[in-house]
Amino acid sequence: MDADLTRYYARRAGEYERVYAKPERQDELRAIEAWLPGVFAGRRVLEIACGTGWWTPHGARRAADWLATDVNPETIAIASRKPLPAAVRFERADAWALDTLGEAGFDAAFAGFWWSHVPRSRLRGWLASLHARLAPGARVVFVDNRYVEGSSTPIARTDAAGDSWQHRRLDDGSWHAVLKNFPTRDEAFDAVGPAGRDRQWIEHPHYWILTYTFGPA
Repeated sequence: MDADLTRYYARRAGEYERVYAKPERQDELRAIEAWLPGVFAGRRVLEIACGTGWWTPHGARRAADWLATDVNPETIAIASRKPLPAAVRFERADAWALDTLGEAGFDAAFAGFWWSHVPRSRLRGWLASLHARLAPGARVVFVDNRYVEGSSTPIARTDAAGDSWQHRRLDDGSWHAVLKNFPTRDEAFDAVGPAGRDRQWIEHPHYWILTYTFGPA
């Protein structure tokens, strides 16, 4: 599944940002883009699976340092061509192998549209690997999709583990089965567990935001 998802996003790199052009989502996107800089002001941020870097220039606007990571050179190439704050740097890194980064002690982390691609059975373990890169008191933010009939790609099936899958077609005519979960607030809070305090769940019509502080008070 990991290799298939990596190949899918490499092939989709040139067409990925069309999803941000949907008319019904524009007000929400502008609101989230305006909200992010204040969350990360003055912080040293690790961005997971930055993709084509849609969120990077917004989140990094007031950050002290912003390390944007992704496994695909195709998406990093697009992201790095954007007008970016001076704080931004890129590194090719697999979100499933964060211990290879060689850096730790970040005091913030961000992931846009990554949580939904993590199998439910692996979510707690993956969060633990992220938390291992963070300093106590780090602020963590996830942004992802809510399922909205008529706007979201339909769910093709739900497997025995409770993971939902979509069928997506690329411009080259290829079809791909893509894992895409849509957690509830309680499911997300349960996954984070006691590692996260000051948890907040913010819902927009098409997006959700989870934010919390890592570690003990």
